[in-house]
Amino acid sequence: MSDEYGMTYAHHHSLEGLLQRGRGLGAVRALQVPEKASEFVYDGIRRDWRWDGVDDRSLYLARLVRDLRLPLAPIVDRLTADEDSCLRACEVLELLALAGSDEAREALRAHVREGGHWVQVMESVSLVWPPEWWEDLGDVARARMGKEAELPWLAEPWTRFGIEVQRHPRAARPSLAGLGTGELLALLSGDHAEDDVKFDALRELNGRGPTGELIALVPSLGSRNSPRPLPGLVRAVERLGAAAVPAARSWAADDRPWLARLGADVLADHAGPEVLPGLVEELAAQWAARAWCGPDRTARRLARFGPAAAGAVPHLRRLWLRTPHSYERTAYLEALAAMDRDGLDHAYTESLWDCEETARLLGTAAAPAHPDVLERVAVLRDDPMETADVRSAARTRLAGLDRLS
Repeated sequence: MSDEYGMTYAHHHSLEGLLQRGRGLGAVRALQVPEKASEFVYDGIRRDWRWDGVDDRSLYLARLVRDLRLPLAPIVDRLTADEDSCLRACEVLELLALAGSDEAREALRAHVREGGHWVQVMESVSLVWPPEWWEDLGDVARARMGKEAELPWLAEPWTRFGIEVQRHPRAARPSLAGLGTGELLALLSGDHAEDDVKFDALRELNGRGPTGELIALVPSLGSRNSPRPLPGLVRAVERLGAAAVPAARSWAADDRPWLARLGADVLADHAGPEVLPGLVEELAAQWAARAWCGPDRTARRLARFGPAAAGAVPHLRRLWLRTPHSYERTAYLEALAAMDRDGLDHAYTESLWDCEETARLLGTAAAPAHPDVLERVAVLRDDPMETADVRSAARTRLAGLDRLS
């Protein structure tokens, strides 16, 4: 399997292919053959096998490095490569440091002191590590920043070090948090407000309850300098739910492609059973074309119809098994569960090792209460590298079982 950039993925059931895709089964099998898995784990850090920027691999790879007891030197060496390679290695090492690796922690601190990508590494660790692990690097940062060509953009950790940062253009705009909903809508309806101001108004509205008065304004909320809706508009319309359907019928017939697409999406998200055959055909076509971006939305639409959409099950199973776009796997599994939960226990269990947080959350909630499953849930609960949401879900699952026993 090849993507548009010429990368070729190994067979989806091989150890190499499973690890490239971040599948839970890959992590399980890697622990069974550590001598074979090590080269593929290192390769996952050396090359970016994510299909899309939203896919996650760093925690998956860090766990494998820790559990396979792999030497860190090949990963530390990647810090001196190009910026993207350095950051992939950095994300793995900073997680390993959280898990107790002094070697990983010192390697990143040494890079801040002497390395070429020290600014990016400093910003990354400041987001993940407790401040006491990096605050003492302030003198180093101040000395090195004086030799940089430009000031950094992020506030943390630089303002803590007393280092001036560049002001983002948005920072110069006044906050709209104090405006009422009517005032925000007035900004959106005005002809003279800049796109940036309208974007801020949409962002503020999206933090509040759905606003039906927005519907009439949607056709006027395209970006002035590009054939797209303003950022935040799609989210705002999605939050309106079925209330947007009547207007969406006219949007779908509009000459502006962005508005026609938005209208078609709203209608598809709220259509009746008459669209079911077409949705199954759409998913089949996406599978046939190996269109890895987008089938998750089709899957969610199909899931609304429950067992009536069972014709989609074979395509969903293939997509779950083979997609390199790990972000979409959870949607396929949720759709399969809505249609027919039988036979999914193994998929829920495998998801406890998956690279994606949403998959691990699903597995934590739905995997059967077998001893090996509960042992894995306890590992997730106690792993300092794990996300806060997964640790919390694991605690809840195990606490519930304790109450029943």
